[in-house]
Amino acid sequence: MSTTLRTPPAHGTAKPPQDTRAGGVEPIAPPPQELTNEEIDKVFATIDIPPCPAIVIDAMREAQKDIPDVVRLAKTISADVGMAAITIKLANSPLFRAGAPITTVRRALERLGTINVVCVVVAAALRETLKGPSAAFLDGYWAKTSAVALGSGMIAKRQYGISPDAAYTYALFHDAGIPLMLRRYPEYEKVLTICRATGDLLVDSEKDYFPCTHPVIGSLLVRNWGLPAPLINAIRLHHERDVYHLPDATLHGNSLSLIATTHIAERLIGQILGEKEYEVGQALFDRAVVHLGLSSEDLEDVHEDMIQALNEAKR
Repeated sequence: MSTTLRTPPAHGTAKPPQDTRAGGVEPIAPPPQELTNEEIDKVFATIDIPPCPAIVIDAMREAQKDIPDVVRLAKTISADVGMAAITIKLANSPLFRAGAPITTVRRALERLGTINVVCVVVAAALRETLKGPSAAFLDGYWAKTSAVALGSGMIAKRQYGISPDAAYTYALFHDAGIPLMLRRYPEYEKVLTICRATGDLLVDSEKDYFPCTHPVIGSLLVRNWGLPAPLINAIRLHHERDVYHLPDATLHGNSLSLIATTHIAERLIGQILGEKEYEVGQALFDRAVVHLGLSSEDLEDVHEDMIQALNEAKR
């Protein structure tokens, strides 16, 4: 998908994200290399990456037109009850809400914009595609992922120069490799359960027990589905220990800011849900806070806003 993520006018009065990669006291590791064709083939041989559904291809093609057919796109979404419900719910969420609640897909599309609606289509199709044997786990996974995406967008909205739309989209897909790992490896759910109970970082356990990690799998999935290159790169690198020190040629600053908003949102949502930290880790969380220039008061405000948003989403 060649469409770039839109950057809307700046929000709030927070200072711009801080470039923490130029300095710092920690040694900078060599930047991660692009996956070779051999490595990609190995991953595809290990895990079945699902093809992009026809409805996603159709929506993406429509979105890339100079003048998208809004009526046609709305009809496509309305034909899927679940997708229509997600679209309307997102349009009425604290991230996008403006004025009175809306009740139709057409109005939701007008409020969200074509690119955000395409992301809804992709997310709904991804959820349907990644159904597996652990239905209860997947329901919890999607509920938390949706909360993290909403929280990431809310954090971006308080920042200068970070698109809330892009932050929401990135967070929605950043852990897309987890359901695929769950479906491929019967023991993955057990490893994940242990990490949740002990606070061990999931990505480290993946390296110990499996031939690949969810960031690599997730990046290949969204690449296979035609999502924008900056989003793909951010998904692949979001658990790298030195992600906040990588050169701009490896990870653009805009992509790094999307990672930072999601690192913080994931930590705060986990706290709200009463979970132990097993995804981000203290080091990456601290660097994310510095990168976005957030104070302890800012974090408290965001935490309260997220609680309110989650309570509203339950109504």
